[in-house]
Amino acid sequence: MQSPPLVLRAQALAAESGFDRSSAPEVGALLHALAASRGRLRVAEIGAGCGVGSAWIVSALPPEVPFYTAELDPGRAAMVRELFAGDGNVHVLEGDWRETLPREAPFDLLFVDGGKAKWDGDAVVALLAPGGMAVIDDLTPGREPDPVRDFWLRDPRLAAVELLTSPDHAAIVATRR
Repeated sequence: MQSPPLVLRAQALAAESGFDRSSAPEVGALLHALAASRGRLRVAEIGAGCGVGSAWIVSALPPEVPFYTAELDPGRAAMVRELFAGDGNVHVLEGDWRETLPREAPFDLLFVDGGKAKWDGDAVVALLAPGGMAVIDDLTPGREPDPVRDFWLRDPRLAAVELLTSPDHAAIVATRR
C-alpha cells in the first residue's frame, strides 16, 4: 500500500526530530484497513509519538469520526497537534493515557502503541466498547514465556489473533466480546 500524504508528513516530522519508534508501514497498513471498516464511532491511540500511527488511522476514518491520541511527552504532543491542526475531529491529549482517555471512552478501535500500555491489559480493555478492537504491536513472534501475548490471546473477554507484520515482528488484534 502506498502511504497517504498525511503519513508522509508525519514520517518527515519523525525523521526531523530523530524519533525512531514510529509505526512500521506494515502496521500502518493494518491500522488503515481497520480504521476504514464500517461503523467506527470513536477511535483512539495510546502513544502518539510523532503521529505516524495516528496519520495511518485518521487518513482512513470518515471525517466525522472523532479520533483521540494520548501522548505523555509535551514536545511530541505539540508536534502532533500541529500536524493535525486543520482537523477538528483529531484530539491530541497531553498526559498519561490512564488519566486522559477514560473520559473519552468507549472506543471502537484502539491502537495500543505507547509506553507500557500493552502490559496493562485490564485498563486497556476497559476503554473498549463491546465489539471494539485493540491493536497491540511491537511483539516478538515465538517468544516464550510472554505475559503480554498470553493476556491478549487468552483473556476470555477477548477474541484475538496474532498476525506477523514482518518476519521479526507481530501484532495482536483483539475484539472485546
